[in-house]
Amino acid sequence: QLQLVESGGGLVQPGGSLRLSCAASGFTLDRYTIAWFRQAPGKEREGISCISKGGGTTNYADSVKGRFTIARDNAKNTVYLEMNSLTPEDTAIYSCAALRVAILSMCDMAWRYTYWGQGTQVTVSS
Repeated sequence: QLQLVESGGGLVQPGGSLRLSCAASGFTLDRYTIAWFRQAPGKEREGISCISKGGGTTNYADSVKGRFTIARDNAKNTVYLEMNSLTPEDTAIYSCAALRVAILSMCDMAWRYTYWGQGTQVTVSS
């Protein structure tokens, strides 16, 4: 069974940091481009970052650019999202998604991702 599982969410104070993980089971992530999305209460889902299959290309939404970093460790079959300088506006459920692609060096949060995790809650509050 193909599955993505997110972890690392929690409660953090403004200005703090968290690292989210997206672990795959049932398939190998090195054939997939991976993206992170988030959805805050009452808001639409937002694509915030993606990383190409080869890992050499990353993209970020303007809302997180310069604060978040996406990375992948194909040997561990895991993708990470390092989040720094968190603000209450970053409070949301964060989910990762995978799309099998042939392209090694492109990614786009607008693509139609095939596999999704259940999400992990991130709450930024003092």
